[in-house]
Amino acid sequence: MDTLDIAFAEARRYLASLDHRPVKSRGSADDMRRPLPVRLPDQGMAAADVVRAIAAAAEPGLTGSAGGRFFAWVKGGALPAALATDIMCSAWDQNAVLASTSPAGAVLEELAGQFLLDALRLPADASYAFVTGCQMAHVTALAAARHAVLARAGWDVERQGLAAAPAIRVLANAHRHGSIERALRLLGLGTDCLVPLGGGEPGRVSVAALTDALAAAPDAPTIVILNAGDLNIGACDDFAALCPLAQAAGAWVHVDGAFGLWANASPRLAGLVAGVDQADSWATDGHKWLNTPYDCGMAITRDVAAHRAAMRLTAAYLTSGGAIRDPMDFTPEWSRRARALPALAALLELGRDGIAAMIERCCDHAAAIYDGITALPGATGIWRPTLNQGLIRFDAATGANISDAVIDAINASGEAFFSGGTWNGERVMRISVCGWNTSADDVARSVAAAGVALAGLR
Repeated sequence: MDTLDIAFAEARRYLASLDHRPVKSRGSADDMRRPLPVRLPDQGMAAADVVRAIAAAAEPGLTGSAGGRFFAWVKGGALPAALATDIMCSAWDQNAVLASTSPAGAVLEELAGQFLLDALRLPADASYAFVTGCQMAHVTALAAARHAVLARAGWDVERQGLAAAPAIRVLANAHRHGSIERALRLLGLGTDCLVPLGGGEPGRVSVAALTDALAAAPDAPTIVILNAGDLNIGACDDFAALCPLAQAAGAWVHVDGAFGLWANASPRLAGLVAGVDQADSWATDGHKWLNTPYDCGMAITRDVAAHRAAMRLTAAYLTSGGAIRDPMDFTPEWSRRARALPALAALLELGRDGIAAMIERCCDHAAAIYDGITALPGATGIWRPTLNQGLIRFDAATGANISDAVIDAINASGEAFFSGGTWNGERVMRISVCGWNTSADDVARSVAAAGVALAGLR
């Protein structure tokens, strides 16, 4: 058996185990270290032995996140075509940064980008970048935003830097994800520029709050960041009202759509994000609701020139792709795997109808888990999913909040994996359904596991 055969056998064994393996890993750090040398050996190991040793070391620490009962965070599995394509990408070992370094990578990335815009119903002439995840998608899109709002103020940030630049303010949903703040730090804007906005329904920005914030400094270069899918309740901002309001004031509107942007791919759910196509930039993930393997994020920008100006570089030894788009002109990386290809595979495997059906199925399963668990004694519904996120609180017979203990007991059973959070000052269990392979049976098993855990603690 050659090295690749061993790797494929291990991969197949893991995938076959997903229905019965504990969803939360149970191994200790020592269990994972034991199969490997404690020091770098002087003499190398045979390739086959290396693969076997690494597989043995990883096994006790692998979660069942690729399966159908992982609800702790917004994480999809890997669709069969996307997984297989990702394996080919590793074998091909292309640096998909220029058309000259990988014609296949560049051309197929163009197709992936065009299909992505079509699936999400975003402007067909927008630019796109395939990056590691939503964190770098924010960095990429907000770099374009930084370029654009400072250019309007007469400042070339790529040439002049930020030291003496006009101060940018960022008006952001108070329920923003932490990746927004890190993106602002990486871009040199800092977090002091943030002005949190709320005032609307839970997790949403009100028109009045944005109007007041814009009026407070009408001449300041401004970026507005809105949510398509709050991480606790899946709340989406009123894009149809807020985007034109911000843009009329000269602001750039960026949407954090890590998972919620995919609601726009579903005719049934698109109303939740109505008007999202009016924004100036969007960040989303492929490894969440498109169910590509890790890692895959996407930055999308309406202003192609601003996007390219923020990212492009030149060097004497670089060769332009000519008629073929060079991915490096739109991404922050000089070295990158052909991560757009698994996304292309997922888009082709599902098609437009399949994407919509998968999104809707996940939302239905999230609601079914919520309904099943909240029917149990001691479980109180805090937020019934309108998208794929829900919140439940668990109480003892005494009235004490035992949410964390119930979560731990469910996870210890191995039947499902949930995580906790804090909502309005109280501990709750989060429900996040994002996997292409979650089934009605997975829902039933997870509800049953919650029932056993809750009964044992009350």
